[in-house]
Amino acid sequence: MKAFSKIFGGKKITVHGLGLLGRGIGDVIFLAKEGADLTVTDLKTRDQLKPSLEKIKKEVGPVLYKKIKFVLGGHRLEDFKNKDFILKSADIPLNSTHVAEARKNKIPIKMDASWFVELAQGACPEQSRGIKIIGVTGTRGKSTTTHLIHEILELAKTRKVYLGGNVRGLATLPLLKKIKAGDIVVMELDSWQLQGFGDSQISPNISVFTNLMVDHQNYYKNDMDLYFADKANIFLNQKEGDSLVCGQEVLSLIRKKYPAKLAKLATGQVKNFAGRAIVPDAGVVPKNWKIKLLGEHNRLNIAYAVTVARIMDIPEKIIKQAVENYVGIPGRLEFVREVKGVRYYNDTTATTPDGVIAALKALDKYQGKIVLLGGGRDKELDYKKYVPVVKKSVKALVLFKGTATDKIIKTLGQTKLPVFVFDNMPEAFVWSNAQAKKGDIVLLSPGAASFGVFKNEFDRGDQFTEQVKKLK
Repeated sequence: MKAFSKIFGGKKITVHGLGLLGRGIGDVIFLAKEGADLTVTDLKTRDQLKPSLEKIKKEVGPVLYKKIKFVLGGHRLEDFKNKDFILKSADIPLNSTHVAEARKNKIPIKMDASWFVELAQGACPEQSRGIKIIGVTGTRGKSTTTHLIHEILELAKTRKVYLGGNVRGLATLPLLKKIKAGDIVVMELDSWQLQGFGDSQISPNISVFTNLMVDHQNYYKNDMDLYFADKANIFLNQKEGDSLVCGQEVLSLIRKKYPAKLAKLATGQVKNFAGRAIVPDAGVVPKNWKIKLLGEHNRLNIAYAVTVARIMDIPEKIIKQAVENYVGIPGRLEFVREVKGVRYYNDTTATTPDGVIAALKALDKYQGKIVLLGGGRDKELDYKKYVPVVKKSVKALVLFKGTATDKIIKTLGQTKLPVFVFDNMPEAFVWSNAQAKKGDIVLLSPGAASFGVFKNEFDRGDQFTEQVKKLK
């Protein structure tokens, strides 16, 4: 889509948040190559962002790199004036002073995923006609569901399919140079990215809303209605012929909060039809299918993906083959390896108590044989339901230093369960491994944010996996 270079060329754009995960990096590389006049600002320092800066320089070359203005270690109000666009990273609040400054100056605020959809489906209709967007959100299960949908559609080979949205190391805007008429983009969308969809008044053609659990309450100031309102953008602007696939609890919330919207959609159980709100259950997946993923929660995630595939008229034999071959993605109750009879699982993306509970239930046959690594920074979450499940399932608890760990220890109260706190992965892993014997599980499932001890949740999982791979 070469026509998109006309949209960015010469435009003054402030990239609000670069980060280390790859999405901001990819956007900066893409915009620089398209000729944008870029200012990149981040709270992190140049030293902290060194890997990101090195990658940008390598990809764009020294000439283009020198044209990019980097404002690091803080944001300046002057960078939110006299611009054509602000590209805001997902975790920056819309009520930040810098976003407010841009709004005061009537500068359009864009986000990577939603801007991509806007441009892909609207800017050049002669090129983008027929591009279908499939979006997946939910507190839990969105990554597993997104990647399985992608694998089913890739296996079907009926149309070219791409991944986008909240995928590690992947920026979505650069897909504009790849997509063609008739292609499909499957996007994992968190609540922050969906703020951009709300601003742009767009929603995916097929939307999946797996569930809504308590999370990110440090961001939403303990207001679940605000959290749900952001998530709801995945379906609020759907048009005639679009489809919503959701859990029963989500459907009940929609019925309560958005009755007028729901009235426009027929409801029913899973069938081969579009233009409906569809509520699948785990029974959608035939019992004789040989599924590799553990846990009833994953069976439901598979049901959502299967439902989308059926809406897309994918042959049942293709769906079955993809589901049976699917082993999941890193960091989601990922089996790393077995050493001397001890099995090691990386579930680093379980950043809520509900996520840990789901993992422990999936490993229920190992009750009392699990060494659990968890804790970290609090997201204003409640651990009252977490504690009894941990006491029932876990033989030893290893926690990473942080405010969530303080809350967990307080909620545990007096306990015979061995509990130790560490401020780094190597020491925590050595102690955890010492508690495990043949037939046991060592499980990283934190139930909290990673910041403080780790760069991010992926760094936490990578460090755990690295320790496991060193075992002999």
